[in-house]
Amino acid sequence: MNSDSQKNVLLISADHWSAHLLGCAGHSVLMTPTLDQLARDGVRFTNCYSTCPVCIPARRSLMTGMSPASHGDRVYSDRMPMPDAATLAQAFRNAGYQTVAVGKLHVYPQRSRIGFDEVILQEEGRYEFGIVDDYQLWLGEHGYIGEEFGHCMGSNSYYTRPWHLPENAHPTTWATREMIRQIQRKDPTRPALFYMSYQFPHPPLVPLQCYLDLYADSEIDLPQVDDDWMDDSTIQQLLREQAMPYTEKDIRRARRAFYAQCTHIDHQIRSLIGTLRECNLLKDTIIVFLSDHGDTLFDHGMVGKRTFYEGSANIPLIFSGEPMAQWRGTKTDRLACLEDIMPTLLDLCGIEIPSTVEGIPLFSNQTRSMLYGEIGEGPKATRMVTDGQLKLIYYPCGNVFQLFDTQADPQERCNLYGLPGYEERTQCLYHYLVEHLHGSDLAWLKDGVLKGVPAPDFKPSPDYALFNQRGLHWPPPSGYSNTGKT
Repeated sequence: MNSDSQKNVLLISADHWSAHLLGCAGHSVLMTPTLDQLARDGVRFTNCYSTCPVCIPARRSLMTGMSPASHGDRVYSDRMPMPDAATLAQAFRNAGYQTVAVGKLHVYPQRSRIGFDEVILQEEGRYEFGIVDDYQLWLGEHGYIGEEFGHCMGSNSYYTRPWHLPENAHPTTWATREMIRQIQRKDPTRPALFYMSYQFPHPPLVPLQCYLDLYADSEIDLPQVDDDWMDDSTIQQLLREQAMPYTEKDIRRARRAFYAQCTHIDHQIRSLIGTLRECNLLKDTIIVFLSDHGDTLFDHGMVGKRTFYEGSANIPLIFSGEPMAQWRGTKTDRLACLEDIMPTLLDLCGIEIPSTVEGIPLFSNQTRSMLYGEIGEGPKATRMVTDGQLKLIYYPCGNVFQLFDTQADPQERCNLYGLPGYEERTQCLYHYLVEHLHGSDLAWLKDGVLKGVPAPDFKPSPDYALFNQRGLHWPPPSGYSNTGKT
């Protein structure tokens, strides 16, 4: 590797953070001064997507550069090992980098380092996999053993209350401090890849009171719900079911708490940058911010991820830092996805890209004209194709199609499918979608035409969030099977 290419990398990942949840993206309420400045000092990609918008598959794509069809998970396979392919960490380590991860990896086995030299783990209290993570160990050592869920809020619930322990015990603050220590301990003879993976703003919605107070005088915006396509079809009822228990008051509180958790992360990033500066690393460090997927946050009457509406699938992507100075102040609508992060960083650092990588380097001349996404294999399964402007969403349940112009209608209020003037481009998207179907999806085709499956009658399910609730963690729970997904 050329010594002139030996840049450090600080890769920062959040969880459930949508692309529009940035001040620099025009959000009228959310306060993100740090990320806004990083965007001004670098390049922001407005058309970046999670091709499988749920935690584990998205992170597999991020860490391998591979599509869900290639890395094997488009559902949420929480006991599936990583594929037999070089990971982002392995590629950097093989090139002589020190590689460190702090926070949420969400891999199996949980203590698998997936190529990192060091992992300081924080896995949201998943005792069912037989390990105690480093955050839980820290809590026990500091007098808070088993107290991480003492707030009683669920990891898939949108009810909220302030954080119940001191500020330094909040997972966001704890993870930042652990990464600061790793930066301070950097091997001076090698460049480094630092992966900072925050568990928030993913629920539980338990922000510090001081961050809730920042929004005390803000008029919290209500979600977008006046869509011309909302109906009582089975698929729409299935997708809206998780949001049904919440009142308007609950929704305002949830969005306020969610924004507070975002701002907390934004401010913590300032400490990471300050540590890089004080360790004389800042001028040689590429800083990247992204998320595994977003959260509809009650837009369209839905909450959470697992759909291809913009709130769920369109994610923030910022490249910044002094090594990116030539792109300073750039905003681009170039079509991108999580699979592109690994090859882009390797390319920027002068490292060979493994042959298993399917993404493309975003600062090269390579481009894509369309992007395919897939999530699920059951009644809520959905597939997507976008060309960066028009997005085709397909639900096999009832054979439902939706077409949105995400540039003219970013809130996706109007379904254009079947309207005059869109026939030719719709057909291009349709054929691209059909070409990428695989496995059990092929049963949706009859003579090469999508027919889907008949929609069953809607039957309400037990409250998913309540029955995926975590309890107090002392003594550590054991001997149970948790089928919840997060």
